Amino acid sequence: MKRLNFLKWISIFLAWLFLTTIPASGFSKTATAPQNSQDEIYKYLKLFSQILRLIETEYVEDVKAKDLIYGAIQGMLQTLDPYSTLLKPDEYKELQIETKGSFTGIGIEITIKDGILTVVAPIEDTPAWKAGLKPGDKIIKINGKSTKGMSLFEAVKLLRGPKGTKVNITILRNDRDIINVTITRDVIPIKSVKARIIEPGYGYIRITSFQQKTPEELKKALKKLEGNGTLKGLVIDLRNNPGGLLSSAIKVADEFLNKGVIVSIKGKNDKKKIVFTARPNPKGREHHYPIAVLINHGSASASEIVTGALKDNHRAIVLGKKSFGKGRVQTVIPLEDGYAVKLTTAYYYTPDGVCIDKIGIKPDIVIPDVKLAESKGKKKNEFKSMFSISPEKDIQVKIAISILKEIKTISQLKY
Repeated sequence: MKRLNFLKWISIFLAWLFLTTIPASGFSKTATAPQNSQDEIYKYLKLFSQILRLIETEYVEDVKAKDLIYGAIQGMLQTLDPYSTLLKPDEYKELQIETKGSFTGIGIEITIKDGILTVVAPIEDTPAWKAGLKPGDKIIKINGKSTKGMSLFEAVKLLRGPKGTKVNITILRNDRDIINVTITRDVIPIKSVKARIIEPGYGYIRITSFQQKTPEELKKALKKLEGNGTLKGLVIDLRNNPGGLLSSAIKVADEFLNKGVIVSIKGKNDKKKIVFTARPNPKGREHHYPIAVLINHGSASASEIVTGALKDNHRAIVLGKKSFGKGRVQTVIPLEDGYAVKLTTAYYYTPDGVCIDKIGIKPDIVIPDVKLAESKGKKKNEFKSMFSISPEKDIQVKIAISILKEIKTISQLKY
């Protein structure tokens, strides 16, 4: 690498950073920084340039300018929060696939919490779910490689792979138990809604994630349940639902609300919150029965939006354990050459005006998770999934239905 070309490249990059207009798709605003802010930016960009120059002249190996700048951008985004990141072209394509079709991997939602790669929730009926991974599990190694300092997308790359291949994960659970799990990768389906009648008059719907097709899947599921006779009550199971698309969450909540605020979001420069409100369903698609929503620590993001909307509008009673507490909205902004940036652009607020980020939603009635007994003959490192039993035998579902039996009308939910 020639010194002159490298430093010229750096100068161009620094000049680009110093522009006041950002030509990224989706952004048309012009940001003009005050002079003192520009001076401060210049001061630290100068430091940045000096370090790059030192790496180029003194580092023991040759490095590519592209890799250095990419690493710098990624590091800058990671100082903001665990959710903001730069997506390379292949990563951006993967993200688009996840919300539309299917992908091959183990089926898990992860985040970086307190600097540690942490399980938000496994996706139901996936290899990770069947292996018994739980919300809050800390992934400390993937195939023997330490996850310390690893980005989310580096971890995703290691966890994904061709169908039938295996990946070994080392987990720290409850800050004391170290568990090694070997999981066989498979095609991860996107179908996100399951429904059934638990007992005459009482339906059960499980939403595993919020994808583009989730609202339509929900409508079909409700039509099927309500076609079996008059529903007296409905259990909506959002346990271990890691979230997904904001637009889908709004449509799902709107399906059960005739009026009122669903959610509001506020970004850095918004003078007013953007408020999403419910609209009455067309005739013949009204739902006049009480609802119980089940949540736990694996219920995050979009599932918390739905829970908050139904809870604050007194449309449902919420049971289970406190939710995860992710009250940030990420916007994926396409850039040039196939890149994109996933950036936290707003906080969302429940109808009561509460931002639940890092706080979570407290259930109306706390129901602890029931620890399932180990099956005889199981190896020491194997463990049961909390959803390895049918909803008919699930104690939390049974409690939810028993409570719904005591609630005769929606008005009784106005506690």
